[in-house]
Amino acid sequence: MKRLMIAAALFASTAAQAALLGAAPEVVRVRGDVVSASPTAIVLKTRAGATQTLALVPGTTISSTVVIGIDAIKANSFIGTTAEPGKDGKLTATEVHVFPEVMRGLGEGHYPWDTSATSSMTNGNVRTVGRPRHGKGRELIVDYKGGQQAVTVPATVPIVSFGVASMADLKPGAHVFAVAQKGADGSLATNRLVVGANGSTPPM
Repeated sequence: MKRLMIAAALFASTAAQAALLGAAPEVVRVRGDVVSASPTAIVLKTRAGATQTLALVPGTTISSTVVIGIDAIKANSFIGTTAEPGKDGKLTATEVHVFPEVMRGLGEGHYPWDTSATSSMTNGNVRTVGRPRHGKGRELIVDYKGGQQAVTVPATVPIVSFGVASMADLKPGAHVFAVAQKGADGSLATNRLVVGANGSTPPM
């Protein structure tokens, strides 16, 4: 539980990530596959095919994403979801992560995300869970401080929760997501990594 609470503190907004790293330079999100890892740095092959080295701040926390079923999304769950807007203005999820209770409130809000030019991230409390007239997905009303979003969750999108991982999980080929601080020289450093468990990909 204590380790999850420590991990929870590192799932705040990117602005908070910068503060944790002791400065306010550019903060970037990095996604890729592990090439090699040591206690001080990890080398990734990014989705663009480039090789990227991330320095690991002492005390870096490593968490895992664990695939769960759509029924894990319940009323009063605290979730995060990356989504795309539909023609009717309603959001359609491209992924959902269900936070453990110790992570409730982290990153709360609705803000732009970088998986596409139109994507957003919504972190909030699920007020209601409904079923669509057609299909096997879910229709959610998600509340957050200052607003609310209606989100359609197709049955096919990845749905994950978070667990605690370690350096041993950073094996070559493992899929990783990280929020990193970019130095003036272009180098990247991070204080937390998320690794997909059992070959899964962190969907954020």
